[in-house]
Amino acid sequence: MRAFSAMLIPLLLTVSAAAQDADFEDESVAATQGEADIETEIAGGMASYYGRELAGNRTASGERFDPGQLTAAHRTLPFGSLVRVTNVSNGDSVVVRINDRGPFHGGRVIDVSHAAAREIGMHRSGTARVKLALLAGD
Repeated sequence: MRAFSAMLIPLLLTVSAAAQDADFEDESVAATQGEADIETEIAGGMASYYGRELAGNRTASGERFDPGQLTAAHRTLPFGSLVRVTNVSNGDSVVVRINDRGPFHGGRVIDVSHAAAREIGMHRSGTARVKLALLAGD
C-alpha cells in the first residue's frame, strides 16, 4: 500500500499542476478575446457589394482589390478599421477591413467584397439592410 501511495501522490500532483496551467491558459485566452470583442455600434443602413469585374483594380488605400478577401469600402472610416457587418434579416455577420472609399450609390453605407457578401448571405440579392459595429483596435 505504501508503494502504491508513493506512486500515486506524485501523479496527482502532476495532474493538479497541469490542470492549473490549463486554467491559466483558458483565462488568458478569455481576456484576449474579451479585449477583441469591444465593439462600438455605428450607423447602419443598406449595404451592397463589389462585383468581381473590379478585381485587380487599385482601391483608395492603394492595394489591389481582391473579391476573395474580407474587405469593404466606407466613406469616412480610416483605412485598416475593422468593422462587423451584420445582415439584419438573418443575423449573419462578418468582420471586414476598410481599404477603400465608397459607396457612392445613394443611400448605401458600406460596400463589401464578394467574399464578405457570401458570409452574410447577400451575394444573391446584391443588397441587404445591415448594422455596423466598429471593433476596437489593439
